[in-house]
Amino acid sequence: MAAGVANRKISASSARAHTRKSNQSSSFSGFYKKLVLVTLVGLLALAYQAICPPPPKICGTPDGPSVTSPRIKLRDGRHLAYKEHGVPKDRASYKFVYVHGFDSCRHHAAVANLLPPETIERLGIYIMSFDRPGYGESDPDPNRTVKSIALDIEEVEDKLGLGQKFYVIGFSMGGQVVWGCLKYIPHRLAGATLIAPVVNY
Repeated sequence: MAAGVANRKISASSARAHTRKSNQSSSFSGFYKKLVLVTLVGLLALAYQAICPPPPKICGTPDGPSVTSPRIKLRDGRHLAYKEHGVPKDRASYKFVYVHGFDSCRHHAAVANLLPPETIERLGIYIMSFDRPGYGESDPDPNRTVKSIALDIEEVEDKLGLGQKFYVIGFSMGGQVVWGCLKYIPHRLAGATLIAPVVNY
């Protein structure tokens, strides 16, 4: 009896109907796969738009915040905001550039804020702190490198008239900038200090 079932002939029309059902279900399945894929890509695009940050609002532009501190215009048209601490630079015996860390700005010059004013006066210390590119009131630099920020410091010092030699102090991530100064503008440095540096390369 099993041999009879195995030898049973299937008509051509029955085979075609079976094949059509199989093709319909596989094409229907393929359609759903494509629909799910397109929906997933659309949702990912919407999620990307939702988390993509808006363009920066540059200080001093019509739609940006107002400028509240002195700024120096660099060769490439960007501005760096800075703050001066200590004795006037023309009376200073020691001129320092303070480079802030990751979550700070020109106002967080630890050395200037922690040294007693009488010590600063007695030693003749001048400290210039600045907002790194993209921080505070300094314009962002989309092409920023370790070398470019060292050259920015050199240009700011020249425009402020601090002389041929100055000291640099880097706090936390500002230490990376000090290393850049040591590598790219060593001829301008009287000395360098790292305070709790995050990187050491």
